[in-house]
Amino acid sequence: MRFVLMLPRIILGSLVLFAIGVMLYGVLMRYVVLPVTDWLNLDPPDFFWVEEVGEMALAWLTLLGAAIAVKERSHFALSLFVHRLPRGGQAVVHVAHNLIIAAFGGLTAWLGYQLVLLNITLTTPALEINMGWLYGCAVAGGILMLLYALDAARRPHDPDHSFADVRE
Repeated sequence: MRFVLMLPRIILGSLVLFAIGVMLYGVLMRYVVLPVTDWLNLDPPDFFWVEEVGEMALAWLTLLGAAIAVKERSHFALSLFVHRLPRGGQAVVHVAHNLIIAAFGGLTAWLGYQLVLLNITLTTPALEINMGWLYGCAVAGGILMLLYALDAARRPHDPDHSFADVRE
């Protein structure tokens, strides 16, 4: 069970490393190999797929990262007056805050699903990857945001809890 709970983080870390590798490959090909092949009058290497793969990795990174940030409560928060409310008021704000995030995650998942259905017949130009995979990140990230926010809403609010030191 612990592995299943760590799976989004593992996927996110793997995506970061993958995206860095793909982008470094693209830079190497564009600024080192391409000038050499031009100088030697050879056929240029085909590396234009890097943009598609990088775009897809970045989209998945963004949506999965946003969901994990909801779980870890590491999104930017500004507490101006909540700490001055009585404990009951703080609890109400805590639940309302997480329900709004859950609604946003549900909306993101729903609209992402609609985009998947709309673009499922399209493919990317270079690699011909189904565009549903690109928009599927909104579905996955939205569902995770929804689940993480609902989980946070059901947990009791700790008024002494600092947003900066949340690491479960």
